Amino acid sequence: MAGASVISPGLRRSLTALTVVVLVVVYVPLALVVVNSFNIDNTFGFPPPGYTLHWWQLAWESQGARSALWTSIKVACAATVVALLLGTLAAMALRRTRFFGRNVVSLLIILPIALPGVVTGLAFQNGFRTILGIQLSLWTIVIAHATFCIVTIFNNVQARFQRLGGNFEQASMDLGAGRWTTFRLVTFPMLRSALLAGALLSFGLSFDEIVVTTFTASSQDQTLPIWIFQNLFRPNQAPVVNVVAAVLVVVSAVPIYLAQRLSGSQAEGLTASP
Repeated sequence: MAGASVISPGLRRSLTALTVVVLVVVYVPLALVVVNSFNIDNTFGFPPPGYTLHWWQLAWESQGARSALWTSIKVACAATVVALLLGTLAAMALRRTRFFGRNVVSLLIILPIALPGVVTGLAFQNGFRTILGIQLSLWTIVIAHATFCIVTIFNNVQARFQRLGGNFEQASMDLGAGRWTTFRLVTFPMLRSALLAGALLSFGLSFDEIVVTTFTASSQDQTLPIWIFQNLFRPNQAPVVNVVAAVLVVVSAVPIYLAQRLSGSQAEGLTASP
């Protein structure tokens, strides 16, 4: 096709080989964690001499692991709800208004996800304890997680607005619908899949976060990643830690996979629509 860029066979093979190497480096260690969770040998020799569900049973019977799992789920759900509300409102506000410093505000909303977790966690710990005098609790974890979960919602909503434009909303208002009716019948249906994809990503980000959580959690509130870290080097706990890590991998990967599929399907639908 005229004007289309053509990749040479040599470059294509090089890119394919590089992709394979990256995937192997990233996913082979994760696969080993899952395999070792069934390894009958607690020294984790490879290949495994046999397979067992014994470690999974021990992990299920571990009160600490189950409590940490429930805490992670509560934190991730609460942070996702807060991010959905604030991220959507921020995206809509910046889309509808024009003011000096608008780009700076947008940058400040996105910045938390780019900052090192140590910096974010330390800032929140000092803010809660020193400035506000608030004791660390489950809600301090939620607030800290929500700051970077907002970014996924904000970016998804902004991208959807840019892709769709404002013609549908304007047409609705021209026909006599108010702002709330337009949002309920026009804007929200257009944003629904973007919000769901952003919520899934936010849940995955919050569920497996450890650095910020370390600074903002109390001694009574232990999430699953913190439980793994604290039990990693304890005698006889390594097999159970592998099981919990395997669960963490699956629970973190599934929302991200669903979000990617949802975003891809919606993008194809928008591209195909006249």
